[in-house]
Amino acid sequence: MSAATSGPFVPASGAVAVGSDHAGFHLKTELVGALHELGFTVLDLGAHDTSRCDYPDLAVAVGQAVASGRAAWGLLCCGTGVGMSMTANRVPGVRAAVVSDSFSARATRQHNDANVLCLGERVVGFGLARELLAAWLSGAFEGGRHQGRIDKLHRLDAPAA
Repeated sequence: MSAATSGPFVPASGAVAVGSDHAGFHLKTELVGALHELGFTVLDLGAHDTSRCDYPDLAVAVGQAVASGRAAWGLLCCGTGVGMSMTANRVPGVRAAVVSDSFSARATRQHNDANVLCLGERVVGFGLARELLAAWLSGAFEGGRHQGRIDKLHRLDAPAA
């Protein structure tokens, strides 16, 4: 990823937790390499090959790593990214977004403070996936008018009284 592709960027002090099911394994492997190139520490929670596995197990593991602070961000890959996103968003404290264009990738960080990126191996190729990861990582939460919306999401995570 060139500086022109990724924009201004400072590596996080924390790790990026990554996970995939069998359908996203090759994309995850490609993006782990990209994260290393960018200076990130990677916490690879699986899958570690293309043997069949269930995406909810990996999405929960990555979501919990992010929500607990073991990782600064999460990256999940499956066939479409949708199943991973649906599952990860059930972990309190996770704001997962599935994207397939650079504008949305950046906006999910800027406006939604997304902390988990979900990508579909069957939807985006390796080159586009690298661009999406770079765009997502280069975005920074703007706060301001967006903070109230994030606060409302956090209240949804709270157990009912």
